[in-house]
Parts: sequence; C-alpha cells; structure tokens
Amino acid sequence: MLGKKRKLGKKIQDLKVGDSYTSSFSIEDKDLLMYLGLTDDANPLYIQHDYASETPYNRPIVPTVMIFGKVSSIISMHLPGPGSHIFKQELDYPNPLFHYSEVKITAEISLIHKNDHYIDVMINGYDEEGDEIVRGKVSVRPPYEPKSMNASSLENFY
Repeated sequence: MLGKKRKLGKKIQDLKVGDSYTSSFSIEDKDLLMYLGLTDDANPLYIQHDYASETPYNRPIVPTVMIFGKVSSIISMHLPGPGSHIFKQELDYPNPLFHYSEVKITAEISLIHKNDHYIDVMINGYDEEGDEIVRGKVSVRPPYEPKSMNASSLENFY
C-alpha cells in the first residue's frame, strides 16, 4: 500500500442530498466462519442447522453485525468513501437474513450538516424475496481535506 496513491472519498462540499449508492452481495460460509473466528461468537442460531431448524427461523441466520459490516463498507469505500467515519447508527433489522440470500443495500444522503461536518445517510436493505432486512440512518463524517498535500503522514493520499 505504501507508495500507491489513493484518493480520499468525497468531501462535504462535494456531496448533495439524494446522492446514493447501492451494493448487492450474499453471505457465504467463508464469511460466516471468518466472523465466528474473529469474534469467538458461538451462537448456534448462526451456524447449527439442527438447532436453527427448531426455532421460528427454521434455518441459520446471518448475524446482524455482519449486515452492519456491509453498511460500513458502503460508507467507507463508496459514499462518501475513504476517509469517512460513522459516528452514530440507528438501524433496525426487521427480518432475518438467511445464509446465501442475495441482498441489496442502498445508502442515500438525506441531510448535510456542513457547519458540524457530518451527513445523515438513510439505509435500506432487502433480500431477494423483497423482505426488508435493514433500515435506518447512520451519521457520517466525510473525509476532511488534508491540511497539507505534502504532509508526510498522508503521502499516500491525494
């Protein structure tokens, strides 16, 4: 990564209400195993088919924190992009997400608070059946303009 120039995301002055980004994905076994390994979360509802079949869900579900991880990725990689930071989240997960489901999550800027340097981004996500799996709002600080383009700590960004 060192030596490779990377662009920061959109600065607050470059954003407008209505800007949006949509991402589609599915959660695979490898994703779940990495999550379980990183967090040491042994909830049988997430991985054990025999246990999950005895619950109202009937099959294993995806941990909601993994759905938030996809929301976070949309913010930090696309809207507003690299250099941004989620500092508040108000999300609901009205329906479970099942393994291998195709998901579409849309992030759309709803308010811009220029004086306080943050934006509100509405989040809506649905599975392939049309069931809502996430909705709500995140508050995000877009990337700050670097003070100096020659600052040694930011030499990989422009």
